Amino acid sequence: MNLDLTLFDSNPNTTTDSGLSAEMRTYYSDYLIDNAKPNLVHDQFGQKHPIPKNGGKTIQFRKFVPFGKATSPLSEGITPDGGSLSVTKVTATVEQYGYYVTISDMLSLTAIDNTLVETTKLLGAQAGSTLDTITREVLNGGTSVMYTGEAQARSQLGGNGTLLTVEHIYKAARFLKSQNAPKIDGSYVAIIHPNVAYDLMRSEEWIDAHKYSATEELFEGEIGKIAGVRFVETTEAKIFGGQGFGETDVYSTLVLGANAYGVTEVTGGGLEHIVKQVGSGGTADPLNQRATAGWKGTKTAERLVENFMIRIESSASLDVGSN
Repeated sequence: MNLDLTLFDSNPNTTTDSGLSAEMRTYYSDYLIDNAKPNLVHDQFGQKHPIPKNGGKTIQFRKFVPFGKATSPLSEGITPDGGSLSVTKVTATVEQYGYYVTISDMLSLTAIDNTLVETTKLLGAQAGSTLDTITREVLNGGTSVMYTGEAQARSQLGGNGTLLTVEHIYKAARFLKSQNAPKIDGSYVAIIHPNVAYDLMRSEEWIDAHKYSATEELFEGEIGKIAGVRFVETTEAKIFGGQGFGETDVYSTLVLGANAYGVTEVTGGGLEHIVKQVGSGGTADPLNQRATAGWKGTKTAERLVENFMIRIESSASLDVGSN
């Protein structure tokens, strides 16, 4: 006798609608995005572009070329020749990412907590961390880099002589200023790992965020500022595990200006919440035992102006390993 083994698939593919009302679909979709956004630290400071509709897998970012100085005096009564706007198109290919879990009918019936709400919370956090990592890897591939101490390469970093200091932040800010990098809400912004922030925050020049939060709207994860640079802390900051001297971990601190990079938005199709309720699986679930909940994200990130960002690589007095 031949058995149809698809009936015993523990992760069935289903094609029917979730059965949720429009209001509930909107609620869970918004709930997923709300739980994803706090983890999108690296997306905060990029140009946001919507997912292209019916336009294939390619998205276009635009890089505007600054005007040169107009130093020629005007002639009385004569209209001078005008200029033209120069825009460079930067194209990138979007990719899809996703994950789902199976929820049994017994769990749905007996669980004290709202299983779908709790599952959506976990999925949102996972989606945010996943999409944030994609942006992080793109940013850390940038060509503008500074090494701490006397190091001339990543492999030379290690020990107290290559910790991040205020002087490095001043140098990074000076670099961005020399490139005419525009600021983000009046400041440059750095994304930093807690282990590196620990070394920097002990400086007398450090200002905790709570001391100026009454007059400035804080970024997600903002902890303070120094040398005119505002710092956002995240455990997802890039660590080059074991790549320093003596296999020391090397930490990346990204110092960013505005319009340095572009990312896709999580709203408008960039991040979707997908629910298949018990009973929606057809013959793949003959006894109506399984529901699924998951997310699907369409994502890309692209560096637009290399010199509007700089990566500072350093060691840290505390160490946790690569990510």
